[in-house]
Amino acid sequence: MGSLRRKTWTKPLPDGAELVVRKGRAVARWTDGRGRTQTAPVTRDADGRPWIELTSRKWLAKYRRGDGIIVEVSTGCTDRSAAEQWLAEREREADRVRAGVVTTAETRTLEHRRSDIRPHFDDYVGARKAQGRCCRPADTLRQLTRVADDCGFGSLGDVTPDAFGRWLARQADAGVSAATRNRYRAAWIGFLNWSVRVGRLLTNPLASIDKADEAADRRLERRALTEAELLKLLDVARRRPVIEAATVRRGRDAGKAIANLRPATVARLELLGRERALMYKTLVLTGLRKNELATLTVGQLNLDADPAFLTLDAADEKNRQGNTLPIRSDLAADLRQWIEDKATAQGGDADRPDVLRFAPVATKRGSVRPSDAEAAAEGLPANSLVFTVPPQLVKILDRDLRAAGIAKRDDRGRTVDVHALRHTFGTHLSKAGVSPRTAQAAMRHSRIDLTMNVYTDPLLLDLSGAVERLPDLPLDDRSDRDSAADG
Repeated sequence: MGSLRRKTWTKPLPDGAELVVRKGRAVARWTDGRGRTQTAPVTRDADGRPWIELTSRKWLAKYRRGDGIIVEVSTGCTDRSAAEQWLAEREREADRVRAGVVTTAETRTLEHRRSDIRPHFDDYVGARKAQGRCCRPADTLRQLTRVADDCGFGSLGDVTPDAFGRWLARQADAGVSAATRNRYRAAWIGFLNWSVRVGRLLTNPLASIDKADEAADRRLERRALTEAELLKLLDVARRRPVIEAATVRRGRDAGKAIANLRPATVARLELLGRERALMYKTLVLTGLRKNELATLTVGQLNLDADPAFLTLDAADEKNRQGNTLPIRSDLAADLRQWIEDKATAQGGDADRPDVLRFAPVATKRGSVRPSDAEAAAEGLPANSLVFTVPPQLVKILDRDLRAAGIAKRDDRGRTVDVHALRHTFGTHLSKAGVSPRTAQAAMRHSRIDLTMNVYTDPLLLDLSGAVERLPDLPLDDRSDRDSAADG
């Protein structure tokens, strides 16, 4: 037979508490941090010092489960009669297990359905991280928690497709894009599928929720940059740090780049501008994503191979596969010179403000590539970052676009941001006549329609030139043409 009790514990007297006597027993009275008056019975320790005695509001139940194990768990009930009903139900479940009507696994699934949902979130994110499959655990946890709070999902058993569908509808009415709504859906579908696999649910209650049509509700369309725009962008990115530092902000010379800068400052800003231009060039000629560029290390580059290439770690890639990407010869030369110059600067005076140093990162899983040995031989740490990518790179790009006279948004509403440089990479592959299957491999896409439809800007493709390369199909009679040729 099970039993119920409330948990009790003692604490030192709160600051400012006074002792009073109520019904013949000493009681402490104090004001809590919210300004409310609190009271609690007083007990004394072995030395006679007063302590307050606290009792939990919710009842604990102690009973023997169907597998014979005695457990003590919270009923979640503050009313004793409700707690007694809760305990009676658990004991009936235990009797059904012992009678062979249901299995222990089924009763544990019921327990999971009734328990607080938030520990399940933590378990899911932890399992994904252990598998190396959760690239943004904080975002996943935020998405799960927000929906649970908005829909009132306090336990797994509270999750229903109707409530989740209404929540998605409210988000759509509020102007949230289909892509964002699909991300929330994917987070919950993944969580509930995992819950089924580990035996916490029997079925996924949201399996019937369909994805929103992103093609019909695209809020952010990116465009590719033309070759002329790219040349202007790289030139401005290289020169702008020095120009802005030399520009006078006040007085009659405001707006003129005539300020007298120290040679050390000029050298530091020139390096900064050169790094920004090389970052843009690397993004455009490799198709790297921002995070992949930010985590790129010297040891991942093999610039002396023919052709040169870089190797991405699976942990840094969006698709978690790991890939080897070729590097154009001119970009390889630029990267080689950049690394040599930074290595030289690294060996200089630590107090010199014109020195830009490598940013060290943890060695990745102890892997050793051929270029690691070369880097070590030249005194370069293989785990040093190639670039120092600022968190607000998109804002820096926006200022570079304005300085270069390149519109951030075109007349069709398409925009240019850091990821648009990856679109530029895909578009110029198609423009250069690269086959779709090769372009898909270069972009590291799982679907060729993503490469062709999303990452290819049709306005930059030479459609008229392509049409002109089609075969001639004259409409005059062949015999007339043959006679003309014989004459």
